[in-house]
Amino acid sequence: MQPTTPEPYSAPGKAVWPTVAVPGRPGHAPEAAPAADGGAPDTVAVNQPAEEAVPDAEPTYGSELLNELRSQVAQFVILPSQQALHAVTLWVAATHLQPAWQHAPRLAVVGPAKRCGKSRLLDVLTETVHEPMLTINTTPAAIFRSITDEPPTLLVDEADTIFGTPKQAEKNEEMRGLLNAGHQRNRYVTRVVGNDHIPHRFATFAMAALAGIGDLPDTIMDRSVVIRMRRRAEGESVKPFRSRRDTPALHDLRDRIAAWTRPLLDEAADMEPVMPVEDRAADTWEPLVIVADLAAGPWPRLARAACAQMVRAEAEAEEDHPSSARILADIRRVFVAQREVDSLSTDELLHHLRQDLEGPWAEWGRKGLGPRELGSLLRAFDIRPGNVRLADGTQRKGYTRNKFLDAWRRYCPTVHPVDTGPARSEG
Repeated sequence: MQPTTPEPYSAPGKAVWPTVAVPGRPGHAPEAAPAADGGAPDTVAVNQPAEEAVPDAEPTYGSELLNELRSQVAQFVILPSQQALHAVTLWVAATHLQPAWQHAPRLAVVGPAKRCGKSRLLDVLTETVHEPMLTINTTPAAIFRSITDEPPTLLVDEADTIFGTPKQAEKNEEMRGLLNAGHQRNRYVTRVVGNDHIPHRFATFAMAALAGIGDLPDTIMDRSVVIRMRRRAEGESVKPFRSRRDTPALHDLRDRIAAWTRPLLDEAADMEPVMPVEDRAADTWEPLVIVADLAAGPWPRLARAACAQMVRAEAEAEEDHPSSARILADIRRVFVAQREVDSLSTDELLHHLRQDLEGPWAEWGRKGLGPRELGSLLRAFDIRPGNVRLADGTQRKGYTRNKFLDAWRRYCPTVHPVDTGPARSEG
């Protein structure tokens, strides 16, 4: 029996999306096979060449609403940067246009410890996003049964208790799969329902905010606008959040944002803005940039600057992580310091890596990074040692520079800052 297929979403005033292709059903082309984690292949975002700065467009009613929302958020939470504040503001507004989006960006609100403002930010989001759905102790089955053509906004606090340890992550693999699949439209889960066990496909597409201590799983972080919270320093103060006093004003603002965005659904669905990043980062940030373009004023400039800077920061953080591209970046620096020699012996390469006082390699394991550990790290990138000829004419076990070129290009791109023009007021 074929699983049931939702009809195209065609309510008045809504963006219409084509019916998803069903493999083997007449009249439909086969759907491209997704990546193993349910989404597009992982890629490294790279900024586009800088363009000349153009004057800001005239502000609109929408830009005034975004200004007001930004001020409301800043009352209760100190974000790590102005760019992060702009991103949160645009993400909240984007939740009110979910039927227009191809991708549903996640908002990953993470911090290194308790009392960094993560839960307080979620409090403010709960009162301003479209149809908030708190997922505390909520099963994945209940979540995807709650997602419709006008999806709710999922809010997950204490996400570290779901994914924090390997055992927790294994137990909640279905939740991770739901969050990964729901980043892109037309990614369904199939379950049998009723006494007759009829297969039924449930939608997963919905925007989601997740707050927790430490990073979330890589596949979720890669689909997220990442907000890295910090504890307030001495002298920094915020307004306490009190539901009875503060909720009415936030709800009034939420309703005005919804009223502004509702007539713009079709226009938003048709927009293809110029983005300062590529690949999955562009997919994730596109709804925020579209909202900024609809609002006009300074917001298109602020959105693109926030996108470029925050994506670059995450790329650098990934490079610094020893288990990812950090080893590639550090080896590239060694080859550059050695005047781009053709080959380095394993011993010489390890010596230079361990000499870097800012790197993790001198303290890797009991005696520092060794040949076996180096080989294990590089094997993930299909780079293996071999017999190499050195500059002095001798042959030893080592690595040739040309074996790293493809991995450097893919995982350690040179990232250039986007020229956003001279500093201006934020309106």
